[in-house]
Formats: sequence, structure tokens, C-alpha cells
Amino acid sequence: MTVYESDLPGVGKKFEIELDDETTLVVVIHNTGKRELFRREGDEDSVKLFELSDRMARQIGTILEGAYFQPIATDTTETMLDDDSLLEWIKVTESSELVGRTLGELEFRSETGASIVSIQRDEGTESNPGPETVIEADDTLIVLGTREACRRVESLAGSDMSVEADAEEDDT
Repeated sequence: MTVYESDLPGVGKKFEIELDDETTLVVVIHNTGKRELFRREGDEDSVKLFELSDRMARQIGTILEGAYFQPIATDTTETMLDDDSLLEWIKVTESSELVGRTLGELEFRSETGASIVSIQRDEGTESNPGPETVIEADDTLIVLGTREACRRVESLAGSDMSVEADAEEDDT
């Protein structure tokens, strides 16, 4: 990302931010504090997106900076329910031994110690899947269980990060 800065005599400053090959975001900061944002596609004229007061621009800038909320980067999404229970989202890979098999056939709960609360597939979610539910590649399983039980499910789903890390270390 390239940023160009230029003075606008009597007005303020202009910042041009190249978002990609064709799109530029233009921010004009007036001496009064007002901000105007424009979008320019290629050689076309800039289109005004919106205008902000100084106070509002600073508030939005603080939000964008992450002062109010700091996202957590993780390979898997999990939510702690208590000291030993997790609700975790686990992706099923194409090579997983779960693909094409029903939950009943897998005896999922007794084999892993975890319960599948729902399955996200394409644009939909199947809540409380029954024993006849077939697991497909690219499903996201929403699993409830202990950390150990969730790791067993990750391993079966083919998304066990610790196994991948161990394999990479063996290659060195």
C-alpha cells in the first residue's frame, strides 16, 4: 500500500492511498478539521464517499486503530464456557476420515467425548444434527467438549494444528 501526501494551500492536506492497481482512496483533511473521503477508480474522477467532522473522524480513527477492541488472531475459533468446557469451530478437510460418514456410524460422542452442536455447510447451519447426518468436506463442526475432546475432533477432522507443526519439525 502506497500513501502519497500533498499540501492543499488554504485548504489543508490530501492523502492518496493506493488500495489496489485500480482503486485509490483520497482523504482530504481541511484546516477546520473536516475530513472528506473520496474513491477513485483508475483514471475516472473521484467520487465523494462521505464527510466527517473532526470529532467524528477522531472517534472512528480510534475504533479503526483498535483502541476499543483488539481482535484475537487464532487458527481455530473457540469459546470457553467454564474451566474445562469449550465451544469450538473445527473445519473438516477433504482428506478427513470423517467425510462421507454419518454421526451414528462414527459413534462420535462415545469415541471423542465431544458433542457436535451444529454443522455449518455452505450458506446454512444444521443445528442439533442427528445420527443420520453425513459429514462433508469443508463442513465446519461446532463442537462442545473438553479441550482434550476438541483436540481429538480436530485430529479426526484433519485440522489438528499440533500434528502439522510436528510434521514440519520432522522435515527439518
